[in-house]
Amino acid sequence: MKKIVLATTALFAIMGAHAADQATVDTYNKTCVICHGTGAAGAPKFAVADEWAVRLEQGMPALVKAVDGGMGAMPPKGMCTTCTPEEFEKLITYMSTGK
Repeated sequence: MKKIVLATTALFAIMGAHAADQATVDTYNKTCVICHGTGAAGAPKFAVADEWAVRLEQGMPALVKAVDGGMGAMPPKGMCTTCTPEEFEKLITYMSTGK
């Protein structure tokens, strides 16, 4: 019985992780792809490591702060005015790695 409970718990955890990943992809497709899909206005393009390298060296807190306050042509919070700092972290990771 314990094995069934553990297996079920693990399955729900995996499903929850998949849902979070899909939510990130959906948010990217609704808000970030506008600029990061093409590199518009100098935005680093999706999963182009060279374009993200210098930015990632700053560290995630600095990147989230830049998104929150706006940077270059990107307005504060980009196009996702309801995103939380945690969601921005997931979006940055997704955009910079494609994963």
